[in-house]
Amino acid sequence: MTPHRRRTIFAKEFFDLQFTFAERIAGLSGISMDRALLEYTNLYVRFGLGRAFDREHELWRAYSAGLKTATDGREWTYRFYLEGGEANTAPAVRATFGCFSYAVLDSDVVRLHFHNTDPEGCSPLSASRVEHRRAELAKLFSRIRSDFPQGLVVAGVSWLYNLDAYRRLFPASYSASAQARHGLYRSMPLWGQFLDHTGHVKPTMTQAFLEAIAKRESIADLGGCFPFQVLTVEAPIQVFYEFYGV
Repeated sequence: MTPHRRRTIFAKEFFDLQFTFAERIAGLSGISMDRALLEYTNLYVRFGLGRAFDREHELWRAYSAGLKTATDGREWTYRFYLEGGEANTAPAVRATFGCFSYAVLDSDVVRLHFHNTDPEGCSPLSASRVEHRRAELAKLFSRIRSDFPQGLVVAGVSWLYNLDAYRRLFPASYSASAQARHGLYRSMPLWGQFLDHTGHVKPTMTQAFLEAIAKRESIADLGGCFPFQVLTVEAPIQVFYEFYGV
């Protein structure tokens, strides 16, 4: 199946949220605003600049220069984002099956990706969609088994592994391996928890987060304000073959 996913243009409020977090970082640490935005938000990736986080990247320098002269930094940030419109931000994947896709890293690690492709108004992780999601995963792992006969490890990195509705789609030993990863401020697996399926922020969660970071007086305390932390999970691929019967 040819890799394909709908491109979502994220709402301005998502960038305002990260901008406010960076302002808090800059205020508490004394670092410049452009450095706070580079090191503590997902903006570099959302601008389509890759994942090298190079402060000297031509487009990042253009963004930083504009930020210094902008009347409204939030407006400038969103206008800069819209010029790229989520170009070159999707991870490279081998194949896509419904809401799931996968990439093979370092020739022996499978990384799963989730993206809602269900019809409008249908929750992709609802109980009524469990068997549908598992069927997609069965097709995905069947493809992997045919293309990669050697032993592989499946590794996941996402806030979604905090949710029972997501964990139930996978073998129990995979979900049980979850370990928290802190400080992944540049990562969509952290910031994605604030988004709904339309690319808008979840207002109640976002407001609670903003109120929490406003009260913290150290950078170390800011990380604990996120409703969910990023979890990493891992298991041998044979576990998945057996679970999905492929």
